[in-house]
Amino acid sequence: MSDYMEGSGVQYHLHIKSGDVGRYVILPGDPKRVPLIARHLEDAHLVADNREYVTYTGTLDGERVSVTSTGIGGPSAAIAMEELVRCNADTFIRMGTCGGIALDVLGGDVVIATSAVRAEGTSREYAPIEYPATATFEVVQALSAAASKIGKRAHIGVVQCKDSFYGQHEPAVMPVSYELLDKWEAYKRLGVLASEMESAALFTVAAHLRVRCGSAFSVVGNQERELLGMDNPINHDTETAIVLTIEALRYLIAQDRLHL
Repeated sequence: MSDYMEGSGVQYHLHIKSGDVGRYVILPGDPKRVPLIARHLEDAHLVADNREYVTYTGTLDGERVSVTSTGIGGPSAAIAMEELVRCNADTFIRMGTCGGIALDVLGGDVVIATSAVRAEGTSREYAPIEYPATATFEVVQALSAAASKIGKRAHIGVVQCKDSFYGQHEPAVMPVSYELLDKWEAYKRLGVLASEMESAALFTVAAHLRVRCGSAFSVVGNQERELLGMDNPINHDTETAIVLTIEALRYLIAQDRLHL
C-alpha cells in the first residue's frame, strides 16, 4: 500500500494512484463487503486500506474492475468518486442496502435507482437544488438486464437520500419532526421506492465529472409495512445484489466493446 505524500500522485483519502484501479468500480458502503465482492473477480488483490476506504482490483471478462468502499453517506462517497476519477475510473455502480418506502417493496427485493431525492447536503455543494440527481441511462439499463437474467424481483424508480439515519427511523423525536414527517408523506405520495444515503451525491458528482453512475440496493425491510401491521420480511443478505452488480458490469463491458 502507498503512503500519501504531497505531489506523489497518491490520493489523499483513498491512498490510490493512477494505475491502481480499473475504469469500472463497484462502490459498497461497508469496507467488510469489499472482499466479498472481490471474490467474484479474477486475481483480485488489496490495493489500499485507509479510513473507511478499502480498495481491491481484479479482472472481469478481461477488463480491470475495482471495488472501493465509501463509508456511510454522501460526503465520504463524493470523496471516493472524486479520487477514483482522478485515477481514471469512469463507470460506477453503487451497491448497498436500502429501506423500502413503497408498500410493494419487500425485504429481499432489489431496488434500482433511476434518480434520487436530494434530501442531503453534499449534492448542494455541487449543483443548485433544482438540478436533478439522475443515474446514467446505460447503467440503469445494465442493472435492469442483470435483474432479468438472474430472475430477481426488482423495482426501478426514484429513491430518497438523506444524511440522518435516525431522522428517517425516529423522525417524531427530532426537533424538526414537522418537516421530516411532512416530506416523508410527500415521498410516499410521489411513489418513491426506498430510502438510502449515497445516490443523490454520487449521481450529482458523476454529472459534474462527466462519468457514468448507477445504484442497486438490497432491501432490508419496509418501515411503512411495519407501521401498517403488514408482513415485513427482514433481509440482511447482500449476495444477490452483489451478483446483480457483477452481471450488470458484464453487460456494460460487453456493450462498451461493441462501441469501441
